[in-house]
Amino acid sequence: MRLCICGGGGLGHTIAGIVGENQQYEVNVLTGKPELWNKEIQVLDCNNKTIKATLHKISSDPQDVIPQSDVVLFCLPGFMMEETLTKIKPYLTSSHRVGTVVSSTGFFLQAFKILPSNVGLFGFLRVPFIARVNEYGKSAFLLGYKNKLQLATKNINQETEFLTLLESAFQTPIEKYRNFWEVTLSNSNPILHPARLYSLFKDYDRKQTYTKHFLFYEEWDDESSDLLIQCDNEFQQIVEKLPIRNHIIPPILEYYESFDPPSLTRKIRSIKAFKGLKAPMIQKDNTFIPDFNNRYFTEDFPYGLVILKSIAENVGVATPTIDKILLWGQRMMNKEYLKNSLLIGKDIQSTAYVSRDEFSNIIHT
Repeated sequence: MRLCICGGGGLGHTIAGIVGENQQYEVNVLTGKPELWNKEIQVLDCNNKTIKATLHKISSDPQDVIPQSDVVLFCLPGFMMEETLTKIKPYLTSSHRVGTVVSSTGFFLQAFKILPSNVGLFGFLRVPFIARVNEYGKSAFLLGYKNKLQLATKNINQETEFLTLLESAFQTPIEKYRNFWEVTLSNSNPILHPARLYSLFKDYDRKQTYTKHFLFYEEWDDESSDLLIQCDNEFQQIVEKLPIRNHIIPPILEYYESFDPPSLTRKIRSIKAFKGLKAPMIQKDNTFIPDFNNRYFTEDFPYGLVILKSIAENVGVATPTIDKILLWGQRMMNKEYLKNSLLIGKDIQSTAYVSRDEFSNIIHT
């Protein structure tokens, strides 16, 4: 397999190391900062194992790396999907497989609009690893493995062989889901982050500052839990209208083994992987203010809540809590997505929303 990784974040670094360590695989990287990358990359995992790999080619020009690859894997935030799909399109053929490490930011929905229908697509439900960059272009930390990965495909030839190849490359068993809807809709980050942000900063007036940098999960409160449960109730109503199996996306309370807001709060506060993670804030003198350029805002609103809201519009589900949080978030970011309770705001084209025509085409594919 010749793999091209698009993106230079923690996952891009880590997957380059994990896959490239196996000399059967050739790893290329498409990045906006090729000059900062070494040919040798090193990953230190959570078991103190050092993984080393030699990269084949690193470039900012898709012409240098896409034709020399069989599989293209997006390790990108939602706002870069459309631009990158458009950028690589001229160099793709029917033999390419194009996929993403996480599908809930609109990968399939945008790929259907941009790429030819003969290009095979695949997408993971959640990221294959928990990863962080150590030294950009040189090393990364792999903070956690997954016991199993979930993935959906569309138009993949020799699908069984392809899934076996991915299992070998990622060294993890893969469960294939029935269709792209089952990995596109998520009640994880797209509602979890906005619900918590609203709870933390709903009264922020731009003149206000805070005396501390809040912990995002360890200081989670019952208001955040209540909002998350309300958003999830609306989310589950959307899911019921789509070809998604009942057990695939469990309700938040079931997933976190909780039964009400206080028990959910206790559970989220106790999760070891969440320890130490801070809210998106920047320091201003000796105080702190929200960072509206953080991906919790720039990704989880236009490429999370907006996707859910647009699908809700198409299937006729009312979303009062999602609307409330979306209206607040767009005001904080100086954007307009939702107007008069509809996704007709002036900035809607800069999101991954699904129009009625697009939804009609997608639902019948």
